[in-house]
Amino acid sequence: MAWTKYQLFLAGLMIVTGSINTLATKWADDSKSKGRDGKIKKFNHPFLQAAAMFFGEFLCFLVYKLMYHYYMRRNNNDAEQLPESIKGNRNFNPFIFMIPALCDLTATSVMYIGLNMTSSSSFQMLRGALIIFTGLFSIIFLKRRLRLYHWFGMFLVIGGLIIVGLSDMLSKNENNSTIGDILIILAQIVVATQMIVEEKYVSGSNVSPLQAVGWEGLFGFVILSILLVPMYFIKIKGEMFSTNPDNQIEDAIDGFYQIFNSWEVASGISGTILSIAFFNFAGISVTKQLSATTRTVLDSVRTIIIWIFSLAIKVEDFSFYKLGGFFVLLIGMAIYNSVFNGLFCKHNSETLVINDEEGEEADATYSQDIIS
Repeated sequence: MAWTKYQLFLAGLMIVTGSINTLATKWADDSKSKGRDGKIKKFNHPFLQAAAMFFGEFLCFLVYKLMYHYYMRRNNNDAEQLPESIKGNRNFNPFIFMIPALCDLTATSVMYIGLNMTSSSSFQMLRGALIIFTGLFSIIFLKRRLRLYHWFGMFLVIGGLIIVGLSDMLSKNENNSTIGDILIILAQIVVATQMIVEEKYVSGSNVSPLQAVGWEGLFGFVILSILLVPMYFIKIKGEMFSTNPDNQIEDAIDGFYQIFNSWEVASGISGTILSIAFFNFAGISVTKQLSATTRTVLDSVRTIIIWIFSLAIKVEDFSFYKLGGFFVLLIGMAIYNSVFNGLFCKHNSETLVINDEEGEEADATYSQDIIS
């Protein structure tokens, strides 16, 4: 079936905004600016960036409210006429999103630390590890049975991760890249936990995806903003925190100084906030209009764009290892997500479908789309 113009627009919006999100965050990381100590240095504030990301997710809540009131007024308060993206249960306890938000907070912060140490393309590729942990957790906690092609797909993903990691080990920035890669992979354990919690305790509430993303964004932003205060007073020696004036875990004041003193850093942070909001909307709409599998394929296209762009502006060197690792990852994810289901078996409605962004979808039939 041919795609409509609106579906093509949504697909393009998802690819573009998803690519901008990773590239904007990395751009801020690589930009130099004067901090509160008067020193010119790179922007190394992963927790402040994570707070900005959650603020972007919170914007989805505002969009939901505006869309809800607009369509209710246009349709004479008939809730049945609401679009699928905002239709859903409004009588629920918002605190059901607290635990997923805490998982998202932890995973995003760790991933942003890793992104500061490795390349944007490796960051995007290594997030494919999510398939492995979510598959294993679904067996343990959801009592699912994975089919043979799921295991084969997971095996290929592991192989792809090893090749991508080897590529970074052979790069010029060997030590930091390897540590960053490990942090990104470990963060996927937390993301997988988030997805299992969402499916087990949140999916039955039938909340509008935009509203769900907004609530998680609100909780994440408020909690992380509060945590930034004690982080300012906790000092730890080490290269990771050496850019902060007094070696704090996070110096948000220094971060704001750098944002206001550099248009590059400010643009990167703004790009992160706006792109995550639009990416959430586009991702949710793609899943509703097309399918979760289509969304997975589009997310792979985003990885290619990020890598090509990074090569074009010469912030990365081309590596055949990484190219090979990416293709192995891509094939593994495609097999796991039943893209080649005609070669293996018919699609099962209980097939576990993994999307790479930021708190994604844990099942093709799962009504929530939590992205981070």
